[in-house]
Amino acid sequence: MTASGAAAVPSFEFTALPYRVLFGVGTAARVAGEVGRLGRSRVLLLASGEIAELGDRVAAELGPLCVGRFDGAAMHTPVDVTEKAMAILEETRADVVVAVGGGSTTGLAKALAVRTGVDQIILPTTYAGSEVTPVLGETVDGRKQTRSDLAVLPETVIYDVELSRRLPVPMAVTSGVNALAHAVEALYSPQANPVVDGWATDAITHLGRGIRRVPGAPADLGVRADLLRGAWLAGTCLGAVGMGLHHKLCHVLGGSFGLPHAATHTVVLPHVIAYNAPAAAAAMDAVAAAVGVPDAATGVFALVVDSGAPRSLRGLGMREADLDEAADLVVATPYPNPRPIDRPAVLGLLRAAWAGEEPAARRSADR
Repeated sequence: MTASGAAAVPSFEFTALPYRVLFGVGTAARVAGEVGRLGRSRVLLLASGEIAELGDRVAAELGPLCVGRFDGAAMHTPVDVTEKAMAILEETRADVVVAVGGGSTTGLAKALAVRTGVDQIILPTTYAGSEVTPVLGETVDGRKQTRSDLAVLPETVIYDVELSRRLPVPMAVTSGVNALAHAVEALYSPQANPVVDGWATDAITHLGRGIRRVPGAPADLGVRADLLRGAWLAGTCLGAVGMGLHHKLCHVLGGSFGLPHAATHTVVLPHVIAYNAPAAAAAMDAVAAAVGVPDAATGVFALVVDSGAPRSLRGLGMREADLDEAADLVVATPYPNPRPIDRPAVLGLLRAAWAGEEPAARRSADR
């Protein structure tokens, strides 16, 4: 027999992930101590050419603990790049990788960890959020393949607001919208629960405020702290629940057509919000309230445009002739999404994103 009112009580599952976070200003100076806390002594430092100076700074903090360095991390974690880093890991007999940078270096660290079991310490310089997830996306033969495995979850994440302050404003905005997408999709995930809902709305609030303010105050530590805190919370959402249409679209566009990761998220997100709005009304109302706008889709689109971020796939180099193939790839594999995945509708979404059109607001009758 069902107790009175039981139908109104939500049912959910929640599993916390075992990682350690250090957050603040100047926390990069604690990296050597974190290596010792893990009981490790031989560091392979991962970075990318664009942030070699920050890599030098972290190498100086590590001192003799750093026995090797690889600066070739690449977007979408190509397997051939991982193989080059693996050779250095084996040659130096490193027992921990320290990755400084964005999603590319984090992805490389994860790829090494899943192959060898090596520990990871991540120092993010962008707002990717992948540093707190057990998810790894790798590109093989032009196709991005994603897997979830606790073996790829980093042991320690060191958030130093000073490191992210160096991120140029255009990249800060697109990286912030990338993080925003994690939180938005978490709100309508089949695995959603009250804990994740709280993280997601807090993340959207901080990210929306940071994205809005960073063009006018790029060096403000408070603004950067908003973005970094939002990214951490959004990434935590990404690690706790499954994602839907938005992330599938971006994996296809990035892995198969070489589009830049964060900028692709930025262009696509408002259109996916509009697509899913009729089937996820409560989630979209929560997004709108957290951003401080009347409508989630048009409000996020305005946030993107007002911040000077890219608004079209055409502007990112996507060919109109490739949209049909992209739609085929998106619908090829079933995955959860609040609104059913319909190829003609997905193709229409892609065409609107390619052209940079403003998405339609949800009708008042749907609210």
